[in-house]
Amino acid sequence: MDFHKLLYTISEALATEDLVALKFLSLDYIPLRKQEGIRDPEALFLALEEKGLLEKDDLSFLKELLFRINRIDILTEQLSSSSEEMERALQIPGRAKVSQFRYLLFQLSENITTDTLKSFKFLLTKELPKCKLDNEITMLRVLIEMEKKGLLAEENLKILKTICEKLDKSLLKKIEEFELEQSEMYVVEGHGGQTGVSEVQDSLWASQTAQDCPGMHEEIQQQADMYRMDSRPCGICLILNNHDFTQARAEVPTLQTMKDRNGTDVDAAALRRVFTKLHFEIAEYKDLTAKQIHQTIHRYRDMDHNVYDCFVCCILSHGDKGIVLGTDGQQTSIQELTTSFTGTNCRSLAGKPKVFFIQACQGDTFQKGVHIETDSTELDYSLEADARFQLECIPNEADFLLGMATMKDFVSYRSTTQGTWYIQSLCEHLEKSCPRGEDILSILTAVNQEVSRKNDKVNHGKQMPQPSFTLRKKLIFPIN
Repeated sequence: MDFHKLLYTISEALATEDLVALKFLSLDYIPLRKQEGIRDPEALFLALEEKGLLEKDDLSFLKELLFRINRIDILTEQLSSSSEEMERALQIPGRAKVSQFRYLLFQLSENITTDTLKSFKFLLTKELPKCKLDNEITMLRVLIEMEKKGLLAEENLKILKTICEKLDKSLLKKIEEFELEQSEMYVVEGHGGQTGVSEVQDSLWASQTAQDCPGMHEEIQQQADMYRMDSRPCGICLILNNHDFTQARAEVPTLQTMKDRNGTDVDAAALRRVFTKLHFEIAEYKDLTAKQIHQTIHRYRDMDHNVYDCFVCCILSHGDKGIVLGTDGQQTSIQELTTSFTGTNCRSLAGKPKVFFIQACQGDTFQKGVHIETDSTELDYSLEADARFQLECIPNEADFLLGMATMKDFVSYRSTTQGTWYIQSLCEHLEKSCPRGEDILSILTAVNQEVSRKNDKVNHGKQMPQPSFTLRKKLIFPIN
């Protein structure tokens, strides 16, 4: 049968509740906001095609979804498969695409009674808005709202367990079985025994394959030491690009001689190109005042990142010690920007890597330059050194990386035609090294080496970037 005719036939056989279930099980791949526009199975299939999860020669994900929602009739009649075949297939390493956590939540929704659901909603009245707990709201929707509010995550089942313990012990048992299965399957040497659920990825085949396949234990250990980066998109890449400082010159007397940041658009274009290849959704804003920078940061702090694995923020502007400038010349604390995304302030990013790249001078040492400008608050013909690089710019919390363009006694250079030394080198090395599977700290080390070798031939100036981080695992940006 023709591929799209087959999909149409399957869509005709799916009920409304089936579509809801399929969308929920696909949340790790299709973000919630995109799902809101999906009203029928055909639209869902199209979205899966766009993500490369549904192809003419590869119907494995569709088969898995139908198996998970127990539509064995469609699986058998239209796809010539069976429940036994799917059970065997999903034991193959890497074959299952629906996470065990997502499937657990779906199973809970399938096993909850109408009365228990009413009680479940009642116990959440202090945590969720009343409009999210109407009688028509399904259990799946309640679980989604809990995820959005940071009340529920694979590493955070406490509230869910507490409620289920009060209402239905059989639901609690399913959660405990999930936790036990996750914890028992993985023992990572060198970490004092078993690791918690947050320290490993979903691979229920680990124990068996570790015995059957030589070297598999080392592979499992390596995966446990890496951040999960398999959602598509991986996350948001927020680019704040300040070029026009006309307002600053007009409103701040001490900034009368500050020129526009010519060449910054070259940096922004490079960041767009590279992070698009790395499967990030690009959000770019240009020429923001200090207030607008805060508003934009807060907007992305408050959004739901549950469907993403990472967050990246790139800020290109003039700066001074510990701050970046808005186009109105007003200051914005780098520390305030980064701490907006701590686990307390942005629960949906808790346990996930938060990466910041700041292109802005951070010091008060000057040298003369002619064709190369500086991202400083001083005269456009001078070069500013980062005399007081402040590590407190990075939050005192795990999973942060802050890449600064400069460090103590070094200046930050920007070509008016080719962009900045730092951002251009960063993008070049990301593009070259990510396909080889190199982690971000190794890449930044290479960036340090390249930038430190560059010279301002006019003033004999040098530049040395410096990353600071609280990452717990290797961060590797995937290409595929």
